[in-house]
Amino acid sequence: MEAGFFSLYVLPWIINILLAGAIAVGGYYLSKIAMPWLTRLLQRTQLDNMLIGFAVSIAQAAFLLFIAIAALSRLGLDTTSLVALVAGAGIAVGLALKDSLSNFAAGVMILIFRPFRAGDFIATAGLMGTVNEIGIFHTRMNTPDNIEMIVPNGQLYSAAITNYSVRDTRRLDLKMSIGYANDIAKAKELIMQVFEKDDRVLKDPAAVILVEQFGASNIDFLIRPWVRSTDMPLVKSDLQQQIKEAFDTHDITIPFPQMLITSAASGDTKATSGKS
Repeated sequence: MEAGFFSLYVLPWIINILLAGAIAVGGYYLSKIAMPWLTRLLQRTQLDNMLIGFAVSIAQAAFLLFIAIAALSRLGLDTTSLVALVAGAGIAVGLALKDSLSNFAAGVMILIFRPFRAGDFIATAGLMGTVNEIGIFHTRMNTPDNIEMIVPNGQLYSAAITNYSVRDTRRLDLKMSIGYANDIAKAKELIMQVFEKDDRVLKDPAAVILVEQFGASNIDFLIRPWVRSTDMPLVKSDLQQQIKEAFDTHDITIPFPQMLITSAASGDTKATSGKS
């Protein structure tokens, strides 16, 4: 009778416990072997290391959860309720963390499609600054006056992104005006001389100087030199100063608004000037 009891009740439990332990131990060591292989596979896709590490961690957690459910099922436990509980908990957590999940999804998209990288100067969502670090949930940026901003990825990815650093060269748009009494060809020649003396102005593409319009008291030029993106912050100011100095040296006048005031009593007319 004891042998029958052992074979009918005890032995099946021992076998199930051993099989469940084998599933758990085997699954654990299988995850240790599979995760480095998965990491190497993802690295071939040129994904960001942070995203690869996060994806591997999620895959490992999901695999171990599956192994745990399989081991419990081998012991004869009803895992349907456990699966339902896990699913319900996942839904509850998802609803509670919907904003964080939105930032996480945006962070994943940023790391995959790379609209900007660390070190780029960008403008987006009404913000402007240099990207220091791209995280899963937030991106750290430095403003031009060296203030650090921590911006949710969802806010960044949902807005239009202007990346000023993605190209090696940029075109400057300068505007200068001369009086009608001045020689247009001479003014263009002086501007080109300024560009030729400044090594920061690129020869290719060549600079373009256009007569934009004839104003009420001035001729407006649209000046378009090309410069390296890294030189952009200072070269615009320097070129405008150099052009103004060249105009002053060669008596090229830059007009300013003037107003004629006539006195009704005396009939005298006086000219006054001012800046708009």
